[in-house]
Amino acid sequence: MSQKNQGILFIILAGFFFALMSFFVRLSGDLPTMQKAFFRNAVAAIAAVIMLMRTEEKLHIKKKSWPTLFLRSACGTIGLICNFYALDKMNIADANILNKLSPFFAIVFSIFILKEKVNKVEWTAVIIAFFGALFVVKPSFQMEFVYALIGVLGGLGAGMAYTFVRKLGNQGERGPVIVMCFSVFSSIVTLPFLIVQYKPMSVAQVLSLLAAGCCAMGGQLCITNAYTKAPAREISVFDYTQVIFAALLGLVFLGQIPDIWSLVGYVVIIGSAVFKWWYMNYGNKSGELKHN
Repeated sequence: MSQKNQGILFIILAGFFFALMSFFVRLSGDLPTMQKAFFRNAVAAIAAVIMLMRTEEKLHIKKKSWPTLFLRSACGTIGLICNFYALDKMNIADANILNKLSPFFAIVFSIFILKEKVNKVEWTAVIIAFFGALFVVKPSFQMEFVYALIGVLGGLGAGMAYTFVRKLGNQGERGPVIVMCFSVFSSIVTLPFLIVQYKPMSVAQVLSLLAAGCCAMGGQLCITNAYTKAPAREISVFDYTQVIFAALLGLVFLGQIPDIWSLVGYVVIIGSAVFKWWYMNYGNKSGELKHN
């Protein structure tokens, strides 16, 4: 199997693991969002520390990375909490597709944080994706609209966090360090809420949250492996399989059926991602489309 095909396989596996994480979060039932977020991040934090302790550099962090690590962790924590809240209130496929707005938010934030230039095709993809999100959000005066907006905010937080991850990568910081700092930071932030709002859990709920944490870590490992096998521009579009897996899990196990407007939104958002992927890999080489 070629390196590219291995990368595609790993990123599809990552999508499956992250969809499973969403499923187990929803399966854990009526628990406070912060309680769910704490358990998800505590598992990842422990796993990341163990991985780092087995490396030569151990827990060493570059001095210049600290400010960016803090910003990455803060944005990621906000995104995670909003995403978990949306998962509790919405169809899990809808919550996942809104979280997948993050790459488009990352394009916008890269202008200000990384001083990157964005061409017309990328701006077009962003506008189309946000237009597609309206079909999922369904603006109204109902509480469902508020839940969807929180889901969008989750995608915004994740998109800003991914932009800071890219900055950290440019600074030479190690991937496991980034995962560890985010997981530890999120655990510390959610711990006070866990203590104040703690709700007793059944064995099934504990197992569901532990499974969510393990699946999240599995997704992180797979997506890291994917991007070491092939460039992001060649394989990133396959990350949207997560939405398909989430929809299937929601349909089979939770009886959730996305409405027609949500399905239209899925097609528009994923279609804009596919178009951008095609442009980055083939369109700008063929001469049919050119950078601004």
